[in-house]
Amino acid sequence: MRDRHMTALCDDYVQRARRHVPVEIVEVDDGDALARRLPARAELIALEPGGDAWTTEALAKHLEHQMLHGAQTIAFLIGGALGLPADVVKKATRRLSLSNLTLPHRLARVVLCEQLYRALSIIRGEPYHH
Repeated sequence: MRDRHMTALCDDYVQRARRHVPVEIVEVDDGDALARRLPARAELIALEPGGDAWTTEALAKHLEHQMLHGAQTIAFLIGGALGLPADVVKKATRRLSLSNLTLPHRLARVVLCEQLYRALSIIRGEPYHH
C-alpha cells in the first residue's frame, strides 16, 4: 500500500493476529499473478460486493470451525480498483462483503485485518472485542 498510515494500521493488526496464527499478506500486480499465487487446498474467500454480510461473531465462528476441522489455509482475496477477476471469484469457496458501502481496497484491507484480529480475540476469549 502506498499510504504509510494505512500500512501502519494494517501491520499493527497483523502483528497482533500473528500471536495466535500465521498471517501473510501477499500483493500482486494483476489477476493472472493472483491466480498463480492462490494457495493449494486453501479456502478462498473473495471480498465482493453482494457477498455474504457476516457479523464479527459469525466470522469468529467460521474461523474457529476452519481452524479445528477445516482448511489448513484460509485466503481472503481483495481486488484492486476494478475488483477481483471473475475467474478468481468463481474459484472462491465463499463471497464475503465487509460493508454495503463501497470501500477502497486499501481501507478494505485495514478493515479485514482488524476484523481478523477481533475474531481471533473472540475465539481466545480476550477482552479486545468487549
